[in-house]
Amino acid sequence: MAVDQSTQSESARLTASKDQYVARGVATSPIFVERAHGARLTDVDGREYIDFVGGIGTLNGGHTPEAVVRAVQEQAERYMHQCFSIAMYEPYIEVCRRICELHPGTFAKKALLVNSGAEAVENAVKIARYATNRDAVICFDQGFHGRTMMGMTLTSKVMPYKKGFGPFVPEVYRAAAPWPYRGIGTAEALASVRKLLKSQVDPESVAAIVYEPVQGEGGFLPATPGFIEGLIEITREYGMIYIDDEVQTGMGRTGTVLAVDQMPGVEPDLVVWGKSLGGGLPLAGVSGRAELMDAPHVGGLGGTFGGNPLSCAAGLVALGQVVDPAFLARSREIGERVNAALAGMQERHAVIGDVRGMGPMIGIELVKDRATKEPAAAEAASVVALARERGLMLMGAGIYSNVVRILVPLVVTDEDLQAGLDILDGCLSEV
Repeated sequence: MAVDQSTQSESARLTASKDQYVARGVATSPIFVERAHGARLTDVDGREYIDFVGGIGTLNGGHTPEAVVRAVQEQAERYMHQCFSIAMYEPYIEVCRRICELHPGTFAKKALLVNSGAEAVENAVKIARYATNRDAVICFDQGFHGRTMMGMTLTSKVMPYKKGFGPFVPEVYRAAAPWPYRGIGTAEALASVRKLLKSQVDPESVAAIVYEPVQGEGGFLPATPGFIEGLIEITREYGMIYIDDEVQTGMGRTGTVLAVDQMPGVEPDLVVWGKSLGGGLPLAGVSGRAELMDAPHVGGLGGTFGGNPLSCAAGLVALGQVVDPAFLARSREIGERVNAALAGMQERHAVIGDVRGMGPMIGIELVKDRATKEPAAAEAASVVALARERGLMLMGAGIYSNVVRILVPLVVTDEDLQAGLDILDGCLSEV
């Protein structure tokens, strides 16, 4: 039967077009954006949403921040794509300088820029392998490091990220990561790494250990006290490189510029940057010890669009914002408010088994029964769907798909923050 185009919503029209032309494997929601600003989004049919997803952590500075928009417009009028290998430009160098200055440690540092977090992870592994002349890489349960071949190999979730896409990269080994709610603390996780080095891989052949200080897609699982320090101790013992994946945790998301800034004395060899680094545009990078970054031969690193001028212009604004004490203070305030609200919800709603995170990077793990801790994936999906119907954008996470995560832009107003939390509370009541 033919569809009456005169009564069809704009969203329905675009959905039909998407179904016809966009590959089925691209996951989508029913929302088609018309405009967005701050922590609010309006769809093509005029419906408004409070955004608690923030482009999956790429919009810590909010939608269409005025300073970013101006910087991109001004840069576009001067020049756009060049390819840094062909014609260099100062914004690339300036972004590298700033992330080097923000990289913990007093040692000399250098950096490179790429397009995405997954690409940055790939380059960090390349650098580690080249610098150590070793092949093996250690990663962790619940980890997520991207959708490229190395990224998928490092990632610890089959569906939807790995199913059907193998074989994967060799010489990647996986250990247990901290998950106190399910019985794995610092001691157990570090023991898993030590056992791996006895049972699966010679430590003398391991180039690097890569870990997210808060495992994002894995379920918003923060590092337990002493875990990262223990990992670095292992790397120093065997001449490995420690790669700190801050793609989602960085740029103020946890209340500090980097999550490891909250761990005194932790100085990663390499830091992976991404998501909000570009202020809403594609930009990622790797910073690290100068001798490691300089190890690969000339031409061994780079890419056509890596660190493009428009993204660098936006990134400089984002980097200026994230070092503003007021911005970081607001980030911590949002985290305190959300944590307090979710703790109250946990008391009222038995479906919430655990509330966890760092700063305003917070997730709630839903369970069918608190005693058995059986994952409640269907309930988590229902919360996300109900919230969307009521004007709140949420997203799931977790290896069991039973975590609801909150990545609200850090420029959200108090009114929108409270309204979003109230909607979430009401959805949990129904579920």
